[in-house]
Amino acid sequence: MRVLGVDPGLTRCGLGVVDGLPGRKVRMVAVGVATTTPDLDVDQRLLAVAAQIEDWLDEHAPDTVAVERVFAQHNVRTVMGTAQVAGIAMLAAARRRIPVAMHTPSEVKAAVTGNGRADKPQVQSMVQRLLSLDELPRPADAADALALAICHLWRPAGAIGAPQRAPGSMTAAQRAWAAAEQASRRVRA
Repeated sequence: MRVLGVDPGLTRCGLGVVDGLPGRKVRMVAVGVATTTPDLDVDQRLLAVAAQIEDWLDEHAPDTVAVERVFAQHNVRTVMGTAQVAGIAMLAAARRRIPVAMHTPSEVKAAVTGNGRADKPQVQSMVQRLLSLDELPRPADAADALALAICHLWRPAGAIGAPQRAPGSMTAAQRAWAAAEQASRRVRA
């Protein structure tokens, strides 16, 4: 299965493509960052990010797109741009009939590190290890996109659309992810 991870952002939108199967080793296909400059009008920035995401979808033909779920931040301007880019990624995937999944930052961190509160250097380090990369994926937006793709591939049994697995076959990181998902559902309810 091939997953395109999208870490949405208006200035830097992380993009990472990973191949793998649940419970198996994952392999990086591509990683990068779609960028825009703040001196452009917002509509032109969104258009530029959309074109770059569409190029990645066409070039890498993912089976699924995993997008970071936007959460409330103190800076409303930042969260608006992030939400707009997330919507663009979902729309581009929907036009190609590619399923979209959304994962919270804590779910992603728990999936790759076993700790839903891991910091960016921990995520980068684990992504490097999991993908057997020679160096840390940079910038952090690119590492986060790869982590999103890995998280999606390693969803625990019982998650919506998750592949079925034998009971007890989840890794420690996957069990932590499941706990983070349950906690986030309790908060939303």
